[in-house]
Amino acid sequence: MTAELPEYYFRVRDNGAAVFRVDTENRQRRIEMDQIAVVNIKNGEIKPHGDRSLTDEDRKTIEKWMEERLRVLAHRDIDDIYRAVDYMNLTTQWVQSKASPEQLEAVTDQLLLAMHDLRSTLVRKKADRLLKK
Repeated sequence: MTAELPEYYFRVRDNGAAVFRVDTENRQRRIEMDQIAVVNIKNGEIKPHGDRSLTDEDRKTIEKWMEERLRVLAHRDIDDIYRAVDYMNLTTQWVQSKASPEQLEAVTDQLLLAMHDLRSTLVRKKADRLLKK
């Protein structure tokens, strides 16, 4: 663990974070975390916690965190899709080589419906893109 803690801590939650100011400069040398704001990354809202006022430094740090968080979430989204492609390939291999008739009976309808839904949506979106060109 590093000797110096960051000045801010972001407790991630759905759609954003609770923002805390970290303080170790007290007589007991304990870590104190004082909540200063709540952040919503979906709408970009930064709400001071309670009756607090945020400094310019607070706002800049929070805005920087929000930008980075959006990048992380966007990266995770596309990474999840690439993983889904891998899972589809692994599922195909499982169906072809390992699945028992009972296992296939249990999952075939759900897989077919999900694949049909995905294919329909992909075809529609591709057609929309082609028409825009």
